[in-house]
Amino acid sequence: MMEKLINLDRKIIIRSFLVFICFYYSSLLQYIPIIFFNMNIESIRGNMSMAVLLSCFSSVVFSLILLIIYRDDLVKEFKTFKKNWVNNFDTGFKWYLVGLVVMMTSNLVLYYVLHSGGASNENTVQAMISASPIFMAVQVCLIAPFNEEVVFRKTLYDVFKNKWIFIFLSFLLFGGAHVMSNASSLVDYLYIIPYGALGAAFAMAYSKTKTIYTSMSLHIMHNTCLFLLSVLI
Repeated sequence: MMEKLINLDRKIIIRSFLVFICFYYSSLLQYIPIIFFNMNIESIRGNMSMAVLLSCFSSVVFSLILLIIYRDDLVKEFKTFKKNWVNNFDTGFKWYLVGLVVMMTSNLVLYYVLHSGGASNENTVQAMISASPIFMAVQVCLIAPFNEEVVFRKTLYDVFKNKWIFIFLSFLLFGGAHVMSNASSLVDYLYIIPYGALGAAFAMAYSKTKTIYTSMSLHIMHNTCLFLLSVLI
């Protein structure tokens, strides 16, 4: 019974566990340049541009770690995506639209019913974009989609054979990762739903096409559109 739900390969389970641990503590990588260049931590805390630069540094280093760990799988899945990229993207895009509708609807419900002004995470990201738009463009549009798709889709998909468990965990963990670090009230935690809906849509896209590049390309498209809107409006 367990074999139908979970991949019992010990190496894959340990690898996935370690990747999740590294992801949640990847912000500690920011201390590498701080220590190396003997930076004043107190001055950094009040400098949003420097905070963005350090965040980009830690994200890039984590991306390199993921590339090393999953290099063979990433090459294999790219070939799968490339063979039939139009159909793969088309299949994934349909699920993305479903997730986007659920995300927008749940955001509207939270706004009108609870009179919430939006997730705290969005306010933080907006402040960072204003402080350093170029570095944030790279972070939001390229680095974040790569890291998040490998962690919340590839890693979970490798472990959980049951599609619905995979999708539910992707919903929960992806939504939680975007909310919990900045949550200051119970209302903030409800924003797991709209974020999670998009995560579930990406998970379904991956499950249907069997290549991480489907969900990754959709994630890049989504983040790029949001970034452009935040800059232009």
